[in-house]
Amino acid sequence: MFLYNLTLQRATGISFAIHGNFSGTKQQEIVVSRGKILELLRPDPNTGKVHTLLTVEVFGVIRSLMAFRLTGGTKDYIVVGSDSGRIVILEYQPSKNMFEKIHQETFGKSGCRRIVPGQFLAVDPKGRAVMISAIEKQKLVYILNRDAAARLTISSPLEAHKANTLVYHVVGVDVGFENPMFACLEMDYEEADNDPTGEAAANTQQTLTFYELDLGLNHVVRKYSEPLEEHGNFLITVPGGSDGPSGVLICSENYITYKNFGDQPDIRCPIPRRRNDLDDPERGMIFVCSATHKTKSMFFFLAQTEQGDIFKITLETDEDMVTEIRLKYFDTVPVAAAMCVLKTGFLFVASEFGNIADLANEDTPQLYVACGRGPRSSLRVLRHGLEVSEMAVSELPGNPNAVWTVRRHIEDEFDAYIIVSFVNATLVLSIGETVEEVTDSGFLGTTPTLSCSLLGDDALVQVYPDGIRHIRADKRVNEWKTPGKKTIVKCAVNQRQVVIALTGGELVYFEMDPSGQLNEYTERKEMSADVVCMSLANVPPGEQRSRFLAVGLVDNTVRIISLDPSDCLQPLSMQALPAQPESLCIVEMGGTEKQDELGERGSIGFLYLNIGLQNGVLLRTVLDPVTGDLSDTRTRYLGSRPVKLFRVRMQGQEAVLAMSSRSWLSYSYQSRFHLTPLSYETLEFASGFASEQCPEGIVAISTNTLRILALEKLGAVFNQVAFPLQYTPRKFVIHPESNNLIIIETDHNAYTEATKAQRKQQMAEEMVEAAGEDERELAAEMAAAFLNENLPESIFGAPKAGNGQWASVIRVMNPIQGNTLDLVQLEQNEAAFSVAVCRFSNTGDDWYVLVGVAKDLILNPRSVAGGFVYTYKLVNNGEKLEFLHKTPVEEVPAAIAPFQGRVLIGVGKLLRVYDLGKKKLLRKCENKHIANYISGIQTIGHRVIVSDVQESFIWVRYKRNENQLIIFADDTYPRWVTTASLLDYDTVAGADKFGNICVVRLPPNTNDEVDEDPTGNKALWDRGLLNGASQKAEVIMNYHVGETVLSLQKTTLIPGGSESLVYTTLSGGIGILVPFTSHEDHDFFQHVEMHLRSEHPPLCGRDHLSFRSYYFPVKNVIDGDLCEQFNSMEPNKQKNVSEELDRTPPEVSKKLEDIRTRYAF
Repeated sequence: MFLYNLTLQRATGISFAIHGNFSGTKQQEIVVSRGKILELLRPDPNTGKVHTLLTVEVFGVIRSLMAFRLTGGTKDYIVVGSDSGRIVILEYQPSKNMFEKIHQETFGKSGCRRIVPGQFLAVDPKGRAVMISAIEKQKLVYILNRDAAARLTISSPLEAHKANTLVYHVVGVDVGFENPMFACLEMDYEEADNDPTGEAAANTQQTLTFYELDLGLNHVVRKYSEPLEEHGNFLITVPGGSDGPSGVLICSENYITYKNFGDQPDIRCPIPRRRNDLDDPERGMIFVCSATHKTKSMFFFLAQTEQGDIFKITLETDEDMVTEIRLKYFDTVPVAAAMCVLKTGFLFVASEFGNIADLANEDTPQLYVACGRGPRSSLRVLRHGLEVSEMAVSELPGNPNAVWTVRRHIEDEFDAYIIVSFVNATLVLSIGETVEEVTDSGFLGTTPTLSCSLLGDDALVQVYPDGIRHIRADKRVNEWKTPGKKTIVKCAVNQRQVVIALTGGELVYFEMDPSGQLNEYTERKEMSADVVCMSLANVPPGEQRSRFLAVGLVDNTVRIISLDPSDCLQPLSMQALPAQPESLCIVEMGGTEKQDELGERGSIGFLYLNIGLQNGVLLRTVLDPVTGDLSDTRTRYLGSRPVKLFRVRMQGQEAVLAMSSRSWLSYSYQSRFHLTPLSYETLEFASGFASEQCPEGIVAISTNTLRILALEKLGAVFNQVAFPLQYTPRKFVIHPESNNLIIIETDHNAYTEATKAQRKQQMAEEMVEAAGEDERELAAEMAAAFLNENLPESIFGAPKAGNGQWASVIRVMNPIQGNTLDLVQLEQNEAAFSVAVCRFSNTGDDWYVLVGVAKDLILNPRSVAGGFVYTYKLVNNGEKLEFLHKTPVEEVPAAIAPFQGRVLIGVGKLLRVYDLGKKKLLRKCENKHIANYISGIQTIGHRVIVSDVQESFIWVRYKRNENQLIIFADDTYPRWVTTASLLDYDTVAGADKFGNICVVRLPPNTNDEVDEDPTGNKALWDRGLLNGASQKAEVIMNYHVGETVLSLQKTTLIPGGSESLVYTTLSGGIGILVPFTSHEDHDFFQHVEMHLRSEHPPLCGRDHLSFRSYYFPVKNVIDGDLCEQFNSMEPNKQKNVSEELDRTPPEVSKKLEDIRTRYAF
């Protein structure tokens, strides 16, 4: 079995965010890292909406990220610390839209190691040096400078190592143009290590150490060190030189302290706490992240506490001495991993932080995924499609058949008119604050319209069945009437050309002359059959005309006709089609932005002819810009109706909207073509739309309504609907009859609703009691106000109850409407860990829900007071849980699975079979030989596959006659299994907590008819654990995803597609592993992967092969994410690679696109 890995949705959890002028313009951008992905975002300065410019997989773990700019420079570079043992400096190239690796300096082994630098990065605020540090011992400083050609140079590393020292945080101190200085939070553990009594360990103090880079002597000295009273967790640089007092702020538990050299006394300020907080009062408060904002005249910091409160911190100074720290409450947002303050006045906050079925009976499956944590968690329904924002919907006086938008002048930014055509009339609406009908536009209103457009600089043209109407800017009208009894059937227009087809297949061509007059070309062209559709491309910038006309005929062909004066109306090429064409659209796509000699920005892309057929298929072919030849055709089936095509603009480039029974958008995004359906009802006709509120919208008609739509999340494969939950969802099951979900939600360090109310009541009473005689009334009012105040926990966070405190609910939910049908609150400190829905053979057709609950579980050091299995009966057609009984067990029941009319429950490390009784579940059978702790159970036939928390899979056979569970096989590798999915009777796919996926198979000669002990020499309970089972499983595939995988499922993602293995990850990524169907495909992709590894190595310097083999050597999996980077390589490299494969670059891209669309999107 050979598999191909594809990412459908990249990880969404952000680990670092930095801001700067990466493209070298005035506008600030943000670079974020999402685990192994680097992404460049551009916030819109007016609306604050964030657009993604570039996303790159780096195939390595990004551990630190910093922006820096050389003194006097205008462009920011990106420094990346990763697990590659190298420091990498990247520059964003806006012309190619890519990150270019400028420097890559190796200093150590790869992997995330204790003493290899990469965990911490600090830059000198003046951009002269950068320090990269390990968690322990090693620190390196690199000096950055320019050479004569103004290119960035990097020095060899200067060492600042100190053995036996742990590092907590490193920052560059702003000292103006003095020698660069770095401040470190360190702890020396040498004494603690050598002292056997443990006294030294208890007294170890953290120190703040300053390292100075002496530019004259070219080495680093440990300048100064002082012990700290509290334990600090991070440092903030204070602007220095001419901008401020310099120094650092140390954020520690409950305090923030300002320190600097010289006579400056330490200034301390306590971190404010919420009044009447339900949190554990013993618990300290720390800041978790911060952002600095600095202008020429002032600076301030924003720092966020672990409850999500953001404070604005300012320093009061007297001459050069800081006299006090001021903290002012700013706002509360969910706890962030990183914050950036932008010059435009926006604050960018990167907050910290399933299963698949077609429950809604739509044609494609939806993914039901449980996301988030605590009060911000949700159940999300993901559907394949682009999210559509509806800007406006208005009813029209009848059913229109077409709509267009036009501008008044070529320089206008926004559209002026919307023209709506009916069967016998045309309605003209003007776009302003509101949309109103106008009558003086010059358009003929008593006839349907075939097309209209802006002509030249400021004239309009309307094509209707009896002629062409040319409306000048001063409202003069020129008309051209059709000859005799003929009418115009089809037309194509752009800014300078009009082509019409008369009945009988006669083409008439008009072109605009320099005076703005429309002139008919002397000859007309007779086509061999009736014309069904036509298309003209837009006039390329700086040219007089578009050279090609595409014409679709009744005889199932498309012809390209030249409009060049030298061979006007001569046929150039033709293509036969499998069905009759419905519409055509020539667009220029996939180009990168270039500036021509005059500084005009335009994009140089390829011309594509899109052909929509009547049988619902879309074809995209490349149109040669010189000869007009058609080549490299790609096909996709879109739906059951004929496909209509419309040209629209998306992110400054041309895109095609294709309408069948669903609407699809074909667009180029980050050097890859995307064809994605819109998650919206069926539309009939559309046109691009630009107004102040909606610069890149679409105006469309559906039955008798006019709709204005916007598409913002380009590049996303799924659109999502989220339904909020109360605690972190742990597992859910589907009730097969009603399709309702039963979700268990559990949070550690949390209160249940009942305990919360009780605590509030108690605190209110204490407030009243603590007050003196005269303040009683005021205290009573405050207590009442406190009891009535209800802050939404999704914003303000849930109170932290302390270690060993658990809260849980069981929820029955309708996944289509998203409404909760039933909610069962468990007691405080009861934590639900497992859930199953099953039938018992002795109770007929009733469905039962079993929930495994732990009592008083303390995670570290681990202790548990036992557990329960709650049994509920599902009543009211699966909408209500009726409590039956609870069964006490001695350990945590972490896995439950239905099995042959009974249930299997993993209680700690015991595997048991239970049956339903009147007062409790009755134990029927057990196996005590599983190593540590059962984390999952899968069943198929008489076999039970048990996943152990660290010993991979164990195969167990249930013998009905002897009523025994017998282990007959296990795996040879330790794996910390998080989830598993059965592929067939002998094969299981599993994922572990380190981010690997494996497929394990029993060899064909495996015998599951094993007896425990045929000789009877060993008693049943004596069997050893260490030697494991007698038969071992084989590993079919190993692959390192790089994110913890939490669910795996075998499913089909597109109607009529093949099966694939879908996985979802902790960071919010969704990917699939698809099997190769032929050896030649596998061979081809293996070679693509091999060439890309050498020609296009990962950005951060990690070796791709060793990244995918982080824990186990990669086996039988080809990385599609790497192969798809073929499309973003430079053209000459693409050519070299495809020549090695005996193909052309378009053929390679086509193979990459085909394998993706065969299984997924």
